Amino acid sequence: MEKVCVMGLGYIGLPTASLLATKGFLVCGVDCLREVVDTINQGKIHFFEPDLDILVRSAVNSGLLKAGAQPEEADVFIIAVPTPFKDNHIPDLSYVEAATKAIASFIRPGNLVILESTSPVGTTEIIAEWIAKLRPELSIFGDTTKSGADQRVYFAHCPERVLPGQILRELIDNDRIVGGLNKESAQVAVQFYQKFVHGKIYITNARTAELAKLAENSFRDVNIAFANELSIICDSLEINVWELIELANRHPRVNILQPGPGVGGHCIAVDPWFIVDAAPDKARLIRTAREVNDYKSQHIVEKIRSYASKFRAPVIACLGLAFKPDVDDLRESPALEIVRELAEDGDITVLAVEPHIDRLPESIGSLNNIRFSDWSAAIRQADIIVLLVNHKVFMDINRELIQDKVIVDTRGMWR
Repeated sequence: MEKVCVMGLGYIGLPTASLLATKGFLVCGVDCLREVVDTINQGKIHFFEPDLDILVRSAVNSGLLKAGAQPEEADVFIIAVPTPFKDNHIPDLSYVEAATKAIASFIRPGNLVILESTSPVGTTEIIAEWIAKLRPELSIFGDTTKSGADQRVYFAHCPERVLPGQILRELIDNDRIVGGLNKESAQVAVQFYQKFVHGKIYITNARTAELAKLAENSFRDVNIAFANELSIICDSLEINVWELIELANRHPRVNILQPGPGVGGHCIAVDPWFIVDAAPDKARLIRTAREVNDYKSQHIVEKIRSYASKFRAPVIACLGLAFKPDVDDLRESPALEIVRELAEDGDITVLAVEPHIDRLPESIGSLNNIRFSDWSAAIRQADIIVLLVNHKVFMDINRELIQDKVIVDTRGMWR
């Protein structure tokens, strides 16, 4: 039975580990947080993803998935840890480095090491160099070892391309890009993914695979920035942006996206900065798009404060904290940032509504003038209603309840 060690049991690592276990692999999942390990070993999950609880419970009960704090020997090692930023959007590879050093002593000849974490171009090569220094007896780059024995270890980058809310289906059905450190590594990685991926698998080198993931999300970020910039222009010209976009999209070759309060999540709001960091003098459009989308949140805050200035002690209902509809994921959420900035004004009371979580996150939960509320109570008490996330539940709100309120609809849901 083939054994896989998955480093990092977050939004990608846990679905991947549990899926592999249900496909017959023996899986060791590794996470540095003891509460995460304990939760998974009980057959439970620590974040919401549709049907993930069923999959994890099945995988654990089968005995094929076990979580722990330390890696074990395996045939395949998958690194799925965070790749955040330091100040000024400098990539932080400390989690990747820690995971690499943790597995180094367990690697054997013939093993495959896969980086699934979205990373700066060249990271797969860096991982191989780290292993080469820690395990000089192994053949890391396909060279011949002093012993003459086959000591090859294979390295590849296979970026995740899944959408929160649809992760389990897309892990299987989506096409995948496999970028090998060399041709042999790519072939070994393809053979692994073919065992559970139904989509097409495209082979390239590691650097191209790394940039492909970044390019995919940067493309979306640029297109969203165009829509967000149009919405800012429309505000200044007193034009309904939703009507404008609807009319412009009647052109057979125009498809403008919908504006919002900014861009959030672990991919689109983050990945473009990896390209900017790699080529700061050349990534001018990509950098500008990021700046436009980041500014859109501030534009919304300024708009709300303008309305709030007309009230003595304004109460503002902010509907939605997640970064996208119908999930509990708050990572890089512009809605969360807008709520936090509004609460910095001590004269404002903010009623924060997020139906997919049971308490406010620490980043805003300690602020005295923010209260966690359900949407019904928030709407009754509010002077200003701000729709930040187009959750389905908000579609069902009776329009008569809000007709006498000041409305800031950042999603065009009630237009």
